[in-house]
Amino acid sequence: MSNRAVLEVIALSAEDAVAAQAGGADRLELVTDMAADGLTPSRETFAAIRSAVDIPLRVMLRLTDGFAAGDVGALVTAARNLRADGADQFVLGFLDADGNPDLVAVERIVAEIEGCPWTFHRAIDRAADRDALRKELADLPGLDTYLTAGSPTGVSDGMPTLLAEAARRGQPGYEAQILVGGGLGLPHLPRLLAAGVDAVHIGGAARPGGWALPVDADAVREWRRVLDGG
Repeated sequence: MSNRAVLEVIALSAEDAVAAQAGGADRLELVTDMAADGLTPSRETFAAIRSAVDIPLRVMLRLTDGFAAGDVGALVTAARNLRADGADQFVLGFLDADGNPDLVAVERIVAEIEGCPWTFHRAIDRAADRDALRKELADLPGLDTYLTAGSPTGVSDGMPTLLAEAARRGQPGYEAQILVGGGLGLPHLPRLLAAGVDAVHIGGAARPGGWALPVDADAVREWRRVLDGG
């Protein structure tokens, strides 16, 4: 079994998904509306992407910009519908007004997805207390990943936090994989890989021409090459 680092790429469409897989992506994060930093895609988009590629898909459960849950009932319905369509991995994460994890919202959604693997996304970078958040969420079924830049402003500012958390991997609250993303660039990789980070997430970096254009397979391929030690 390969021990290579996980490369997750944001996909907005089947075209994105095909290019990302061709470039060497291991997994896709499915979203829509990047102007709002990524919201839940339509069922039709999920179906089109699922039929176009055969790598794992993590589907965003987020209906409004920001990190407040909003209409939890609508989120639960979205999760139920996507599960019915075959989605089996998800991305979610909500904070209350004080920057603490919104356990009511998160637990309702986690109950709906019935143990499917899921990522707690960059809401952790806005949390009042990252360590406390991790420990509060540690026993929730299916949580296996944190998507984080270490800072609300991106990986460059968050590097000390990322390195410190990587050093704690396996301790209580730190069992989940660290998936680094948010202002991530190729120059960041050597320090992260040396620290034991084994998963990265890219969006804009997979689109040199900007978000108006689809994923570029060659750009993804370059990330794959560097992650693999090329």
